[in-house]
Amino acid sequence: MSEGEVVTVPRPLTLPDGRPALEAWTLDPDLRHLNHGSFGAVPRVAQERQNALRAEMERAPVAWFPSLPGRIAAARAAVAGRLRTDAKNLALVPNASAGASAVYAALAARPGGDIVVTDHGYGAVTMGAERLARRWGTGVRTARVPLAADAEQAYRAVMAQVDEGVALIVLDQITSATARLLPVGRVGAEAARRGITLLVDGAHAPGLLAAPLDGLVCDAWVGNLHKWGCAPRGTAALVAHGPLRADLHPLIDSWGASEPFPDRFDHQGTLDATGFLAAPAALDFIDDTWGWDTARRYMGELADHGARVVTEAFGRTGTPAGSVDVGMPVPGMRLVRLPEGLGTSRVAADALRDRATAELGVEAAFTSFDGLGYLRLSAHVYNTPDDYEYFAETCVPVVEKWAREARQA
Repeated sequence: MSEGEVVTVPRPLTLPDGRPALEAWTLDPDLRHLNHGSFGAVPRVAQERQNALRAEMERAPVAWFPSLPGRIAAARAAVAGRLRTDAKNLALVPNASAGASAVYAALAARPGGDIVVTDHGYGAVTMGAERLARRWGTGVRTARVPLAADAEQAYRAVMAQVDEGVALIVLDQITSATARLLPVGRVGAEAARRGITLLVDGAHAPGLLAAPLDGLVCDAWVGNLHKWGCAPRGTAALVAHGPLRADLHPLIDSWGASEPFPDRFDHQGTLDATGFLAAPAALDFIDDTWGWDTARRYMGELADHGARVVTEAFGRTGTPAGSVDVGMPVPGMRLVRLPEGLGTSRVAADALRDRATAELGVEAAFTSFDGLGYLRLSAHVYNTPDDYEYFAETCVPVVEKWAREARQA
C-alpha cells in the first residue's frame, strides 16, 4: 500500500433483521471459513428445502420416483433462467467433472485428433482428457499460460498449441488453483471457425459471473451450482449446443435413454435428486436477500481486502511472501504467494490445507502452480473483514514458522 493511499474496508453484509449473514448458514462457528470456492456452503433455507424433499421421498417412494423427471425438468428450467440460457440446452449433472465425463463419452474418435488443455486446468478434468486421448490413440498438448498473462497473451499461448491435428480444446473459464479468467470467448470463436470442439470448464462461474454464457461460443459448458451458487453439493449444469447434443447421455442409462437431450438427463433411476430440486432455493435466497450484483460486488471488495491484509502480514514476518500479479483476475478470489518452502506441489498444498484446519481452526485453500505455493482466498457473503484480519494476525506467523521448518528440513 502506497503512502497516503485510502483503504476502504467493506462493510459486512447482514440479514434483513440485522443479524450477521453467517447466521443464515450452519457452518461451524469455531472455524474460520475462508475457502468457499472448493465445496461451497449451503444456506439453511436450501438445506431445509432439501430435507423436506427427502422426507417426501421417504414417505412415498413409489409416488416420488415416477414424478421425479418432471420435477427435475422444472428445476433445470429455473436454473437455466439464472444462467440466462434456454432450458432445452441445459441438463443437470452431479458436478462439473461429471458433465465433462459425459462430453468425453459423447465424442467420436478423430484420427490424429489431439486434445489441448492448459497448465491451469482442473486435475480431474485434465485426467479425463488424458484418458480420452488414450482411448483415441492420440495425445494431449498442454498450453503454458503465465500467471500474469493478460487476455491477449493467454489467447496466444492456447492457440499456439492448436493446428489441424487438434480435435478438442478443454479450457477453464475460471481456473481453480490460480483464480484467474481465461479468454474462453475468443478461443471459442476461433475454435468454431476451425471446426474444433470446445469444452469450457466453468466450474466456478455460476454465481461468481453475472452471465457466464453470454456471447460464449462453445460446444459444451459445465458449471457447478454448489460453489458460488450455494446449492446442495452434487448439483451442476451441463449446457450443450450444436450436433454434440444428440450424442450426450447421462452416465447412468435409465428409462429416459431414448428421449432427446436434455430430457434423458432427467431420468437417473433411484439417485437422490433432491439437491437438483433444492438448487433454485439457494440461488433465490442470495438474490432475494441481497441481490446477486450486490453479493458479487461485496465478495470482490472483501477478497481484495483479504489479500491486502494477509500480504502485508507476511511482509511483517521478515520473509515476505509477496503479492501476486494475476493477468485476468476474477471477482471473489485472490492469490497470496506463500513463503518459500510451502505448497511446492498439489500434494504438499493439500497437506497444508489439512494442517491449517487441524491446528489453526481455519478452512483455507492452499494451491500450487509451477512449483510455487499460494494461499487462495475465496470470499462469500457470510465472510467479514475480521475473518481475514484474524488470519493475518494469528495464522500468518504460524504459517511462516512452518515455512522456516520446511526450508530447514
